Amino acid sequence: MKSSEVLRAWARILAGRAPSLSIEITKECPLRCPGCYAFDAAHLGGPTQLRELSDFKGDELVMRVLALIDEHLPLHVSLVGGDPLVRHRELDSLLPQIESRGAHTQIVTSAFREIPAAWMNFKKLNVVISVDGLQPEHDERRKPATYDRILRNIQGARVTVHCTVTSQIVQRPGYLDEFLEFWTNRPEVKRVWFSIFTPQRGATDKEILTTSQRKSVIATLRQLRLEYPTLDMPEALIREIASPPGSPEECIFARTTKTISADLKTHITPCQFGGNPDCEQCGCVASMALAAVGHHRVVGPLTAGHLFMASDRLGKRWQRFKQTFSPKPTVDPIPSPFNILAP
Repeated sequence: MKSSEVLRAWARILAGRAPSLSIEITKECPLRCPGCYAFDAAHLGGPTQLRELSDFKGDELVMRVLALIDEHLPLHVSLVGGDPLVRHRELDSLLPQIESRGAHTQIVTSAFREIPAAWMNFKKLNVVISVDGLQPEHDERRKPATYDRILRNIQGARVTVHCTVTSQIVQRPGYLDEFLEFWTNRPEVKRVWFSIFTPQRGATDKEILTTSQRKSVIATLRQLRLEYPTLDMPEALIREIASPPGSPEECIFARTTKTISADLKTHITPCQFGGNPDCEQCGCVASMALAAVGHHRVVGPLTAGHLFMASDRLGKRWQRFKQTFSPKPTVDPIPSPFNILAP
């Protein structure tokens, strides 16, 4: 992250705005992956689940997403789902308009559909491909987005590969090494990230790592980062996995990212996982990266995290003060010839 970007993010925080905006632009996904947080019953924090929401398509989706971006003025926009490539035509329209606003865009997808070659012309775009382990395990969990389909659909692109480590894939020694050996040799892959499966509090998912498995993964990642430069996980980030932020209030990622679901009005809290995530078992690579930034010492015992927390409190107070004296705006519905998709 450049110094200029840090200063811009700090300015947003002082103004009471979240620098990052994550939007579930569709509820639709051709996959039915075990352990998917977006389709977990607790994700939206109530009885309603993602597939029960009404979502949008066509020009109406484009207009509403841009309206959210213009309202929140983020520096970074994540487009997730469902699978965003379900709305690939709308993405063709959204990407140049988001980039023209100066924001970085990240698309997280299974790559069940071809990544358009034209997208590689965007300087502020990162396409992240979710891969659940080596081919046998991945194909079982994520069909129809199989290895063969992914390899075909990323040809000519430059992508980030992201793998969520589950208990099933760490039972065999050398598994992560084999994974990196395969993907880092692909010309399309510019970096690889690992997260560790993050459960809801009290959950008993098969994907949850034991304490000993988690320690083993941390030790393995420390070694592998020295062997594979494409593994974009510095030592400071890996160190945070051993002691993640204990609550959303302590998590810089949770406090700097606003997440909105597929109806483009439901706010997902306390972070992208929604519900009541077990923060003590968090392994989210984004959360760990910002936690590492937060522990960076600025002067003496003063850390970047201390500055962030103070700035965040000040910014939120400023926002409450402005809202107290600002009239509530009247919002006109956005006209569109498209109908809302039925649940």
